Amino acid sequence: MSLPGGPVCGMTWGWVGTRGTWATPEAEASLAAMTEHGVTWTALAYAAVQATPFSTAIPFDEPPTVTDDEIVWAIREAKRLGLKVCLKPVVNCGDGTWRAHIGFFDQDVPGEPTWGEWFASYRLFLLHAAELAEAEGCEMLCIGCEMVRADAREAEWRALIAELRGVYSGLVTYNCDKYQEDRLTWWDAVDVVSSSGYYPSDAWERELDRIEAVVEASGKPFIFMEAGCPSRVGSAQRPNDWTLAGEPSGDEQLRWYRAMFEACARRPWVEGFMLWDWPAALHPLGEAASNDDYCPYGKPAGAYLREVYSVMSGGELR
Repeated sequence: MSLPGGPVCGMTWGWVGTRGTWATPEAEASLAAMTEHGVTWTALAYAAVQATPFSTAIPFDEPPTVTDDEIVWAIREAKRLGLKVCLKPVVNCGDGTWRAHIGFFDQDVPGEPTWGEWFASYRLFLLHAAELAEAEGCEMLCIGCEMVRADAREAEWRALIAELRGVYSGLVTYNCDKYQEDRLTWWDAVDVVSSSGYYPSDAWERELDRIEAVVEASGKPFIFMEAGCPSRVGSAQRPNDWTLAGEPSGDEQLRWYRAMFEACARRPWVEGFMLWDWPAALHPLGEAASNDDYCPYGKPAGAYLREVYSVMSGGELR
């Protein structure tokens, strides 16, 4: 099964979706600059913040989360620029704990927070996003990102997906974390299998072999909902580690991009990418050489990306 409309030449935009950073002149310029890199899709990513990994309240309508007006602005601006849109609501923890560690006792204990309470809050967050995505014609909805401990809650995810389909008519995907593709048991419930492709530059063939078995068994299209590498010495071997110390290096990022795209080119079942990432406020072009973050703007990887996505849009990846 293939995705309608051809390959996903995508980029994740706007993270972390902090209130006041979307629907600005800077954000408008950022989206426009992104389209100059062959991008045809964007994942508009924003976070609601629960206090700790053990909290069950997700106040998605409060700061720091972007407002509905900002989300609608971003969708409409992306579509005005000719992009297909995946809306990607994500939950973060206010204490800095990675969302993969959100979790509760397997069996409910009186007086302790429960999975049921958390999913009740998460359901409201996702249903609201689904309503926005449907109203604005988003082509895809990503219902979760790297929720490693929550992945095992199959019944809750299936119930949530079924309810979301009553609100949203587009493609539904879930962004599992790296190395988790073969651990999910409910890929049949979504339309697109997707994961975070933060694999070392010399590990792509081995990891793609493993993922390929999952994709074949699912019978679903596959994309990397995230994939990227900081422009920093050492990051090609630890592309998921945004805290890794190292000097800025556009060449390091370019080497990783080349390894990733060349390996994926040999796997026709990889139908695209939502690369990580493109912020709402870009670094100045003149500072690209000293910027060591994931965004490829003004860096060697950006020029290479433009070439690769141009070829992909023509139906062939080299």
